[in-house]
Amino acid sequence: MHSESALHPLLVLTLAPLAGAMVTLSLAPFNLWALGILSCAALAWLLSTCSPAQGLWRGWLYGLGLFGSGVSWIYVSIHVHGNASIALAAALTAVFCAGMALYHGVFGWLYTAWVRPLPGGMLVGFPALWVLIEWLRGWLLTGFPWLYLGYAHVDTSISGWGPITGVFGLSFICAVSGTCLFLAWRSGKFISYITYAVILATLWGGGDILKSTQWVARASESPLEVAIVQPNVPQEYKWDRSFYSPILQQLEELTNPLMGFDLVIWPESAVPNYYQRAQDFLSPIEQRAEKAQTALVTGIPWRPDGSDKYFNSMTVLGVGDGVYHKRRLVPFGEYVPLEDQLRGVIDFFDLPMSAFSAGPDRQSALRAGSWRIAPYLCYEIVYGGMVGSSARDTDLIITVSNDTWFGDSIGPWQHLQIAQMRARENGRYVLRGTNNGISAIIDQQGRIVSHAPQFQATVLTGQAQAMLGSTPFSSFGNTPILATCAIALVLMWLLYRVFWRHEE
Repeated sequence: MHSESALHPLLVLTLAPLAGAMVTLSLAPFNLWALGILSCAALAWLLSTCSPAQGLWRGWLYGLGLFGSGVSWIYVSIHVHGNASIALAAALTAVFCAGMALYHGVFGWLYTAWVRPLPGGMLVGFPALWVLIEWLRGWLLTGFPWLYLGYAHVDTSISGWGPITGVFGLSFICAVSGTCLFLAWRSGKFISYITYAVILATLWGGGDILKSTQWVARASESPLEVAIVQPNVPQEYKWDRSFYSPILQQLEELTNPLMGFDLVIWPESAVPNYYQRAQDFLSPIEQRAEKAQTALVTGIPWRPDGSDKYFNSMTVLGVGDGVYHKRRLVPFGEYVPLEDQLRGVIDFFDLPMSAFSAGPDRQSALRAGSWRIAPYLCYEIVYGGMVGSSARDTDLIITVSNDTWFGDSIGPWQHLQIAQMRARENGRYVLRGTNNGISAIIDQQGRIVSHAPQFQATVLTGQAQAMLGSTPFSSFGNTPILATCAIALVLMWLLYRVFWRHEE
């Protein structure tokens, strides 16, 4: 066979980024999920015989293709809303993508240097290491848990594993599927085809069987009547004081006909003022909501009296109570790293409301009527472990966001797909309210019941079901799948040291 280590550099320079970009195509809004599996097969081939140094380079190129295609919406945030020039926005986006691609470069080096030589190094070691690197990327330096392989499978056969293993388990199965395809192709033997077909049939068939498992049950026979207000306020108007009154007037006009619904949701920072300073507007609405037996959940900035800190928060008006302060803040959008050095350099480092403080790790659920709500603001919904640990003791999940920052890009669709996975993992309805779309009602299976069109001021109405019980994932989180991957690598290393090296 031709040695992959001898591939022409220009061929590697082309194939590796294309393989990475295939992951983006497997995700929303393209949903060509099979391409994620083929992407893993292609990367397994590229790393099958090369040196660790080549593995680092090829892995980095793969990551560059993945992030360069998958998070292009960052450019929109920097250029359109951060007022950076085209050249500067493109340069900053490129630097970010190149930095994130280092994770896959590290994967390529570790795999070729340490994992590939192990017994089962490609079949099991490749996907195990892949999952651990995805996990590392999700928390290191605040984390960027986006573009995971498993998100493409929120409604495929293997989604049945989601309530047990979470998205990392689906990433593992996706990567195993890719390595099986490559190993079968490389072997070219009938027995290999049968062996790998049995592995794939077990994983995919098992997932299909598990899809019918009911991990949770309805908390009530009567569903909640819910309404999600999508005001579609342009970002350039959001914090302009001359638009403050029109924004409030629109919210009131859209909301007045909804009094009497069990639950009404406004998006992130729906009221562009501190809760404490907006009582002239909020108090009359709260009185009407209480009279109509309606719980109104809204995103709103929160600044305690006498405090120099302020929070990106959610609270309940009317029939309910509680306040939640966002725990995971978005760099530059909600706080500025190295603030003393970066403030004032360019407009992007001086965005409105970009000095939020993070809320405490432990916070009580919101209460809407008699129901317990697990609240998450914008980016927080991407942290699967955090969502699982707090959602298990609640009846449903609400996430509010302002995806205006993403513009007309693939970002809002990816964000919605991630919310679908959180519903699937935890067996909870997810009600997603956004400023300009995509607002949605998602059932406990991760299926979109209904959604609002983007870039329209509208109200999405429908029904949601409060749920009781816990899935294995919401009970144990990511620990089982991460421990399994780590233990698999350790066992393979021990086998190699005791038997293979001894025989040498």
